[in-house]
Amino acid sequence: MDERTLLLLGMLRIESQHGYQLNEFIEHNLARVTDMKKPTAYALLDRLEQSGAIASRLEQEGNRPPRKVYAITEQGRQLFLRLLRETLSSAEPYVIAGDVGLMFLDALPLDEALKLLEQRLAEVRAQVAAIEKVPAHHLGLGIDLAIEHQAVLLRADDAWLTQLIERLQTRQSTSSTPAAPSAANGQ
Repeated sequence: MDERTLLLLGMLRIESQHGYQLNEFIEHNLARVTDMKKPTAYALLDRLEQSGAIASRLEQEGNRPPRKVYAITEQGRQLFLRLLRETLSSAEPYVIAGDVGLMFLDALPLDEALKLLEQRLAEVRAQVAAIEKVPAHHLGLGIDLAIEHQAVLLRADDAWLTQLIERLQTRQSTSSTPAAPSAANGQ
């Protein structure tokens, strides 16, 4: 079980929902917090139902086909609380996309590496701009805190990349400056 399970249980703790509702909310409101796709969500819902953490009932509205509506059970509430406590108290190592590429930066000419890092910085800044436009959620403080955390991390990445680019530009300008004549050459 992981944070995805915690997310589904937490959403069902708020209210019973059908799978489509859950997925739409995740996709439109929580894409910055989770990368969970619909097939994963449905697979987790099935596993949670089989384990007794959630229960489902069929519901039909008008002429629409019947849909499964999921509700958290007492066992699911206990699992939710356990996962919540584990998640809040642990600090997993950050695995940042692109860091493996940084390890091999020297394999490229410095001017090319700088251009690529500037592209990365532009993407980070676009993400910061997008996250700053996310409206406050009124489902409790937690969603806003998760978005705020993402913004802080992106801004830190922006600052680090800016410093790295400046450092590499300094290296580039000092390595391309012709060396002064040495006294050993009699000049």
